[in-house]
Amino acid sequence: MKNIAAFFDIDGTLYRDSLMVEHFKKLIRYEIIDPSLWYSHAQKTFLEWDKRQADYDKYLLELADIYVSSLKGIDLDTIDFTSNQVINLKSERVYRYTRSRIKYHIEKGHTVIFISGSPDFLVSKMARKYGVTDYIGSKYIFENNIFTGKVIPMWDSENKDRAIKQFIEKYDIDLTKSYAYGDTNGDVSMLKSVANPVAINPSNELLKAIKSDPYLYEKTKIIIERKDVIYNVKPDVDVLSES
Repeated sequence: MKNIAAFFDIDGTLYRDSLMVEHFKKLIRYEIIDPSLWYSHAQKTFLEWDKRQADYDKYLLELADIYVSSLKGIDLDTIDFTSNQVINLKSERVYRYTRSRIKYHIEKGHTVIFISGSPDFLVSKMARKYGVTDYIGSKYIFENNIFTGKVIPMWDSENKDRAIKQFIEKYDIDLTKSYAYGDTNGDVSMLKSVANPVAINPSNELLKAIKSDPYLYEKTKIIIERKDVIYNVKPDVDVLSES
């Protein structure tokens, strides 16, 4: 028999913020990168999102550009050390619902896979922490143990679709019985590929995509977790827009 899989995004789906942002802050705290990079560029992007004046998807993409340029030239040992600090201190800052679903799928013997736009050196550590079967993150390219500034991204829908196809072949996965969990528009292909898509605290852009796609509209379970309450809502909840 083919295997049942559960594909999980991490940032905003499992982790209650962004591992990339946490790592950025850690690098600043240790004075590894210039703090002015945060205050002159990243903080503005963060505050616009924090005040709900920018879309979440755009916020993450803009921040990723700043993060990657800031990381260029840093050695692998430093990145590994600061990454361990992030995981040790922050890895349990996760949504209760998602954590319980990972546990459920592992107990059922399902193939549990992380597919995340976060850096691969952070995703690998989260994968070990939660005992999942496999993982893939954005691949950061190093030469002579120094980050080159080049990245093979895993935060967009097209690359996540390619990753799923590779995992299907590797683990002989039956998508008609499988699950996927995501929160942004970059997770659309992942959600559309399975019989049991779940959107967790979906962004505005993802909710629009769900409402405009007949398959996703019919199949997607939408989970909203706030404080210590978990809500299961219909896809036709209002999408806020500002003129």
